[in-house]
Amino acid sequence: MTKVTDDIIYIGVNDHQIDLFEGQYDVPNGMAYNSYVVLDEKVSVFDTVDQHFGDEWLANLKEALGDRTPDYLIVQHMEPDHSANIARFAKEYPEAIIVGNAKTFTYINQFFGTDYADRRLVVKNMETLTTGAHTFTFVFAPMVHWPEVMLTYDSTDKVLFSADAFGKFGALDVEEDWACEARRYYIGIVGKYGKMVQNVLKKAAGLDIQIICPLHGPILTENLGYYLDLYNTWSSYGVETEGTAIFYTSVYGNTKKAVELLAEKLEAEGCPKVVVNDLAREDMAECVEDAFRYGNIVLATTTYNGDIFPFMREFIADLVERDFQNRKIGLIENGTWAPAAAKTMKAALENCKNTTFAEPVVTIRSAMTDANRDEIAALAKEMK
Repeated sequence: MTKVTDDIIYIGVNDHQIDLFEGQYDVPNGMAYNSYVVLDEKVSVFDTVDQHFGDEWLANLKEALGDRTPDYLIVQHMEPDHSANIARFAKEYPEAIIVGNAKTFTYINQFFGTDYADRRLVVKNMETLTTGAHTFTFVFAPMVHWPEVMLTYDSTDKVLFSADAFGKFGALDVEEDWACEARRYYIGIVGKYGKMVQNVLKKAAGLDIQIICPLHGPILTENLGYYLDLYNTWSSYGVETEGTAIFYTSVYGNTKKAVELLAEKLEAEGCPKVVVNDLAREDMAECVEDAFRYGNIVLATTTYNGDIFPFMREFIADLVERDFQNRKIGLIENGTWAPAAAKTMKAALENCKNTTFAEPVVTIRSAMTDANRDEIAALAKEMK
């Protein structure tokens, strides 16, 4: 247990058993499932935790409560890593009221076979709930990143309970840089819904927020402008770091040599940052994160079965799925007898908003020629 303020207590748990979050994201430092108690004339609990940690969570809750019982369970997000223990809570505390919006109770019914019609409080957007000294305002945040999501603002302690917003990968008993794992979390899980996040940020701008309590990751208490600015950049698909990120696949090493030459030329041209990612060997989510972080990207791959190499196809699909936009894209293709990769990549990305394709497109036929080296030098000038 950790005191957030005099009245707010953290009762979440750390998960070091998990290897893949949502079955796909590598989480070497585990995950935190956050939950909070607000002790007032009436006691409120914010969200539950993953199903595997129900015992630990309930023990934390009882320790925080002392000899009291909760009056409300406020459900901000129905994804099972936060909602799995709703039924268990409801059984443990039969007098407690379940608080959520209409969609919340639709999903509760789908997960648990009941919508708690006899003990629920259905709230509307910007409606308030007063528990004594504290007044909570429910700020609906649809598709950040599920339809029922709502944030809760406590005007007394000036705390924003932010659901999955401002969350990150990693358990709370491990120290690591916030931005790296928050960026990977945001781009991977929320990235498609930038417009909805922008809407929420506009609402948040009108609130006096001193503390942010997310459902994953650390409680944010200092320099909140830093986190808000990053979220604004990510959700508006802006450039966080000036530079060029190169993503490639290479079967026999010739495309890799072209990429290495391009990286050298970019550095010689004074490109502020150059990162190179081998899509076959590096974490795909981190590669996607880099594509959204930098202002320019270069894609280099071989023609493969009349298409593009599978890892590049997956990578581009991940970008398009997350509404990739506002970038300059360079292309390098390789093919021994019928190179078609550049055309295929361009077709896959051409509907992305505000994207431009750099010239020249470099076409390698098996191994680099002097003409290819000149083209790569010209591409570096364009992408620096």
